[in-house]
Amino acid sequence: MGRKRKRKKDPYSYRERSYRRLPQSGLVVSRVRLMETDLHIMARTLVTDAALTLATAARGEIEHYIAENPDFLHSLVPLPDDETAPEIIRSMLAAGIHAGVGPMAAVAGAVAEAVGRGLEKDGHNEIIVENGGDVYVHREKQCTIAIYAGESPLSGRVGLRLQPQQMPCGVCTSSAAIGHSLSLGKSDAAVVIAPQAAFADALATRLGNEVRDGAGGLNNALTIAQKMEDVTGVVLIAGEKLGAWGAVQLVRLDSGHET
Repeated sequence: MGRKRKRKKDPYSYRERSYRRLPQSGLVVSRVRLMETDLHIMARTLVTDAALTLATAARGEIEHYIAENPDFLHSLVPLPDDETAPEIIRSMLAAGIHAGVGPMAAVAGAVAEAVGRGLEKDGHNEIIVENGGDVYVHREKQCTIAIYAGESPLSGRVGLRLQPQQMPCGVCTSSAAIGHSLSLGKSDAAVVIAPQAAFADALATRLGNEVRDGAGGLNNALTIAQKMEDVTGVVLIAGEKLGAWGAVQLVRLDSGHET
């Protein structure tokens, strides 16, 4: 269901997601794997069965829509809204339009958000759903999300501290160095915080595509982010360079940080 490119070292792969072994916040961990979807979920109680049901439903709607609308899978440019489509499809279409990319750029964030919001409707008020590095997070206290950026010396050493009033939100990452999603730029990490995870995912792709020439690319991507609505903050990493904009609180991490 996802767009692929040349395989690279991937800390977000099933075997290499070492960040999932870092000390957590005391929440209970549930794991759901379904085709390309690999969810790491933290909640007050085990939610595996409910999350699997929600993920299956979300993927089913996306796969059915793709079968009837192949352009949805392959387009690298925004596609128009479809009032007859399921909610998750419309969220991906809207995210693509807003960010200026194809709708599948929003798929991981959209699935994470669909599962997270579905669990909230079941009464879970403390939820973190991570889907291959794209996160939907809703906590009642501050929390820190680590940033992983390939071979950059900043990878795993910098985190984003979120305040309760900023959540629920999406924290999504695009990278030319890690993962299997299509990236046309050279960023080690383009991280977007936004109220909607689908849009955060799509915009992370857009900004990652813009980072092509070091510091100049970072500045160009930050300028684009500043012109966008509904963005909480952005962090861009390319090698040893880091740029940030918006309501972003960066913190230095060590091996004992909490999520």
